[in-house]
Amino acid sequence: MALDIGSIPPDPGRFRPRGPFSSLTRRIFAINAIALGILVAGVLYLDRFEAGLIEARGQGLKTQGEIIAGALAEAATSGPESARIKLDLANQILHRLVVPTNTRARLFGTGGQLVADSRRLLPTQQVIVRELPAPGAWSEQWSNVLYDRIASLLSSRATLDLYRESPRQSARDYEEVVQALLGNPTFKVRRTREGSLLLSVALPVQRLKLVLGAFMLSAEAIDIDQSLREQRLAILGIFGTSLVVTVLLSLFLAGTIARPVRQLAEAADRVRSGISRRIPVPDFTLRRDEIGDLSGALRDMTQALYRRMDDIEKFAADVAHEIKNPLTSLRSAVETFDRTDDPVKQRRLIEIIGNDVKRLDRLITEISDASRLDAELSRAEKETIDLPKLLAELIGFYQDRDQAYAGQVSLRLPSAINMELSGIAGRLGQVFRNLIDNALSFSPAEAPVVVTCFRDDGWAVVTIEDRGPGIPNENLETIFERFYSERPSTETFGTHSGLGLNIAKQIVEAHGGSLRVQNCNPGARFEVRLPF
Repeated sequence: MALDIGSIPPDPGRFRPRGPFSSLTRRIFAINAIALGILVAGVLYLDRFEAGLIEARGQGLKTQGEIIAGALAEAATSGPESARIKLDLANQILHRLVVPTNTRARLFGTGGQLVADSRRLLPTQQVIVRELPAPGAWSEQWSNVLYDRIASLLSSRATLDLYRESPRQSARDYEEVVQALLGNPTFKVRRTREGSLLLSVALPVQRLKLVLGAFMLSAEAIDIDQSLREQRLAILGIFGTSLVVTVLLSLFLAGTIARPVRQLAEAADRVRSGISRRIPVPDFTLRRDEIGDLSGALRDMTQALYRRMDDIEKFAADVAHEIKNPLTSLRSAVETFDRTDDPVKQRRLIEIIGNDVKRLDRLITEISDASRLDAELSRAEKETIDLPKLLAELIGFYQDRDQAYAGQVSLRLPSAINMELSGIAGRLGQVFRNLIDNALSFSPAEAPVVVTCFRDDGWAVVTIEDRGPGIPNENLETIFERFYSERPSTETFGTHSGLGLNIAKQIVEAHGGSLRVQNCNPGARFEVRLPF
């Protein structure tokens, strides 16, 4: 039966169009890029770094505020008995100590009213100047906008209180000032409408144990934003470089994985569709990795498929040839039978017709057995076989079947031998029956046929030896070919189909073993080797 692969309809899903980048390439790139993006996003968050800068800047404000509050308590009060801050002296102290530091100082009285503000100093009031960034190119402006968007997403400042300043300020507007009037130094972080940080510290102005007011020192932490910006831009630069490297490595990885797999898949599709008789499969076995193993496995599978197809074609041709011979003989006998009236010739022709029918029946039976042998061996469940016991039962069958064989077939076993192996008992029994039948057919009457079983390292070895004429040296290998028959001259033609030894060899090789033959003068010895 020939196998026509081209008759199998193609699966349209397997032949879908593919773009320049396969789905595996896109997945490799996506996994690498997402992992890198998560890492960079976590680093860009810089929450602990920002908290450290805020803590350091707050400690500096607190130290500066303690100095100024101490100066106000010592120099700007009229004495313990009056318990009052002198506003003119307080303004001078604030002017000298606060204005040069780009911070803002406010002084609140014990009643909560604002009594001094560094931004309202009259004679020495300075104009606060903020430098605007120089106009840059559109790309720089676009990058600044993009950075601000990303920074707003990563920042946790939305949870901070918004700084609001009323026209008439009082201590109630600032909770840290309220705490300072109670004698508790307090640090507070707020956010401005522009999104920057505003740090403030409020400390009590007290002489001895008496609180004379609250001093509030605040500063906009532009330097912190600048430090964060520099760090994030540096990280983004590293991310850009890493992304380029990731893309290149992903393309390289995809080229070493996705492209060979794609080529192997396309070759498998071409083999399956049967577009050509021989489809070359790409050879990646030199890679020494899983892709190389896959390539080797596909190449071996393809070669095995082609060999199987060749065997099927050859088997079909051999079957047709072997069946044609008895059919030709039948047709000739039938035609001759119609032309003769001689009873002796007619009986002879009927005998020929009967023999040809038996030969056809035998051929069809053995051909059917040979054709389903591979499928049966692949589906059958293996079992544990006691090989000496199997051989003993088989030889007992010969002795019980025909007394002519009694004593002719003998079994030799070493003492205390354990020869259990895994296999299909029925098929192995068929092998030994074929070999023993073959030996009996060539042996003279009453000549011994000796079956020997022994161990040879990891192999179970069974030999069947006869005392027949032996096998011509040039036919020691061809006797295992299909339909090859080398029979004794005394045997009627057509008694054997020539498939017995071929089937035996297939069964033994399916069990991982080997079947060989050699002459032993006189006779021939068949050797079956099976692994444990």
